[in-house]
Amino acid sequence: MKLGIPRERREGERRVAATPDTAKQLAGMGLEVLVEAGAGDGAGHADVAYREAGAAVVPQLDIAALDILAHVRPLDPGTAASLKRGAVTVGLASPSSELPAVQALADAGVTSFALELVPRISRAQSMDALTSQALVAGYRCVLEAAIRLPRFFPLYMTAAGTIPQARVLVLGAGVAGLQAIGTAKRLGARVFANDIRPASADEVASMGGTFIRLDLETAEAAGGYARQLSSDAGTRQRQLLAPHVAQSDVLITTAAVPGRPAPLLVTREMVQGMRPGSVVVDLAAESGGNVEGSVPGRDIPIPTADGTGHITLVGLKDPASAMASDASRLYAKNVANLLVLLVRDGALTLDFDDEVVAGACLTHAGQVRHQPTAELLAATTATAAARQEGAI
Repeated sequence: MKLGIPRERREGERRVAATPDTAKQLAGMGLEVLVEAGAGDGAGHADVAYREAGAAVVPQLDIAALDILAHVRPLDPGTAASLKRGAVTVGLASPSSELPAVQALADAGVTSFALELVPRISRAQSMDALTSQALVAGYRCVLEAAIRLPRFFPLYMTAAGTIPQARVLVLGAGVAGLQAIGTAKRLGARVFANDIRPASADEVASMGGTFIRLDLETAEAAGGYARQLSSDAGTRQRQLLAPHVAQSDVLITTAAVPGRPAPLLVTREMVQGMRPGSVVVDLAAESGGNVEGSVPGRDIPIPTADGTGHITLVGLKDPASAMASDASRLYAKNVANLLVLLVRDGALTLDFDDEVVAGACLTHAGQVRHQPTAELLAATTATAAARQEGAI
């Protein structure tokens, strides 16, 4: 069976879905591993390393001839439509925001596995790409803040005077947030954090941060994820956070709700209340943003309320890809570990009685198996049909 590893086409994406180590593992499972030339260059893996691992390097993948396609970024509808019926794909799919591609996969009769849908259970932890990539992103966002902040993070006592610690506030204490807390702490900052899940207080403390408790409703969903706050609670949250934001030198926001746009945690007015030279890093910029006005891939100067300076608002884009070597090392292992469940003796054996296989499956046999995505797709189709009918 032919398994293809493409060169990622999306601008800024440097990760790859297989490293030479995992290519060797996949070849050992009886698969014919085909790697597109240059696929690993951005992550530091040369074509020759894949050849030495037992993979074949080809100038361009013949998508229609593949039995399995492992990828990083969501497939575009054209690529999805080019796959042969019965083919399997494994990778990030962003189903809530890539509905045309989901429909194309279903129409083509492709069995697609979205790594975002891997159940959060113990035996699936080694396949959890959201966690592995959030780890990288949380580390990277602190480095981006430190580079831009015109101050030291740690306390320094010198003959010329004492330089106080920078104060860092992290909003969202999931994997990325906790990694951000730990990284900022290791750099010597005083770190504070908040999350709408009360259970995260102990995790924040374990990373060396101080948890900020707000008088808000509990908002924890299944699997340890946060759920969306009500409109009134969201407004109250921002009011309570405002003074903590104003006291911070660095604000890092990492909050996300699976399958929905990122919640708005910080308004422009809150940012303007910070001191001149402060830095705000919005890790959720690509999914709608936690900070009002953030733009993926751009640094935006925000004038302070008193007009004495400005705050730098950083909308992060591709943070995991910025550390492509280690991000690919982790991601490729996530992909390989899931494929272990799907392949036996070089042949596909899809056991939908396995909760990991069933939970991660997005499309199969012409159907969208992930119910929330199927409902969203149906609603979108109905809305488009209604608009067309109205236009006629």
